[in-house]
Amino acid sequence: MKSLFKFSMIAAMLAIAAPAFAEKTVEVGGAPMYPSKNIVENAVNSKDHTTLVAAVKAAGLVDTLMSPGPFTVFAPVNAAFDKLPAGTVDTLLKPENKGTLTSVLTYHVVAGKLSAADLKAKIKAGDGKATLKTVEGDQLTLSSAGRAIEITDTKGDQAMVTIADVNQSNGVIHVIDTVLLPK
Repeated sequence: MKSLFKFSMIAAMLAIAAPAFAEKTVEVGGAPMYPSKNIVENAVNSKDHTTLVAAVKAAGLVDTLMSPGPFTVFAPVNAAFDKLPAGTVDTLLKPENKGTLTSVLTYHVVAGKLSAADLKAKIKAGDGKATLKTVEGDQLTLSSAGRAIEITDTKGDQAMVTIADVNQSNGVIHVIDTVLLPK
């Protein structure tokens, strides 16, 4: 009888604890990012990524970023877009600039799922630098900045990964503080 009671108690505790272990969430922009949801489903909930979400919609990339992937996305926060010259975002969001906008956004995406540990291993293997080919077709250069990862675009602008390893059902997001620009 005692063992049945113990078994019942353990089963009840596991049932209560299971959801906490089943899905490790990270908060981004005040919202939990669920590993069972795709990149778009999570990004739309982040108050720090409203500009990025608007740009993804304007570029017609929603369906792509909801597909199985996997993708590694370096996701600039709203403040990163605010650093661009005045009027840049409004200009990019115009329908006639969809091609340019698509290039800028796909420059933030790498095919495959690369965790921060994967990125750091590539940096170490490359004697302090690693290059990644983006979906746009150009290169990003990664290096270590202490414990953080720094990304340099083809124009020499640098972004820091501020939140790493935000896992998604179709890849991973690394939040960055600067918009990266292709040639």
